[in-house]
Amino acid sequence: MLTVHRDARDYQIIFLCSFLSLGILARDWSLSPLVIAVVLATALTVQSLFTINQQGNFSRWFSLDTWQSLWRHQGWKSALITGLGLCLLLRANHLSTLILAASLAIASKFLLQAWGKHWFNPANFGIIAALTLTGDAWVSPGQWGTTLWLGAVFLAAGGLVLGKVGRWDTSIMFLAVYAGLDLARNAWLGWPPEVSFHHLENGSLLVFALFMLTDPRSIPNARSSRLIWATAIAIFSLILQYHFYLPTALFWALFCLSPLTVLLDRQFPAPRFQWWQKKNPVPSN
Repeated sequence: MLTVHRDARDYQIIFLCSFLSLGILARDWSLSPLVIAVVLATALTVQSLFTINQQGNFSRWFSLDTWQSLWRHQGWKSALITGLGLCLLLRANHLSTLILAASLAIASKFLLQAWGKHWFNPANFGIIAALTLTGDAWVSPGQWGTTLWLGAVFLAAGGLVLGKVGRWDTSIMFLAVYAGLDLARNAWLGWPPEVSFHHLENGSLLVFALFMLTDPRSIPNARSSRLIWATAIAIFSLILQYHFYLPTALFWALFCLSPLTVLLDRQFPAPRFQWWQKKNPVPSN
């Protein structure tokens, strides 16, 4: 009998739902259940449409076999994660803006590919699309505040997920370079380390580093590539933040450097990540 590791997306969905509930209850986010439901429904619907189109099953849209196939395909888990990420990070005055962001986020997975792999993180793509195509959307980096216990919760949850997918190296490299350069800059300016510590305790930074930056299906496959990639994003983020005073620097840095994934995968070939990792066969009783 073949056994498999539990899909890491299951844990990610649980944690993102918990973070969303925590933000609404503990941080008093003005995010209505209707908005959450519409964003998630949009992401799941667009995922289903593209998947059915790939399978050539549009003529059997109402067939039970089609929907059973969609369930087994399990792309809905990634779509749900993307929708939850948008609910956590993106805000807009109009529901249509969030629908646009969710639609383009999922569409990017299917339309922007190289050698069968999408290189943009879907939620990140949806955020940037909403920011650039409308004057209605914004990201609030400070919505989590700088509470220490929240940071501990994010690190524990992120650590579990990253342990399952084996992508700790990406987050550690990004945070090490980002924190090191931030501390060096503030020391050069004559500011105390507490300034950097306050900045690094930001919950949104940890959510970005632990859950968005480490999407194993859109980041480089090889470890050496991921370390180069994470370092470049950290440096570019700080340039955008401190030189161009861009409050959404993290998201723009990831968006601009995501296409490097294609080049790095070609330069440093490695097996592509699969959500279901089969173990060695074991005898059944």
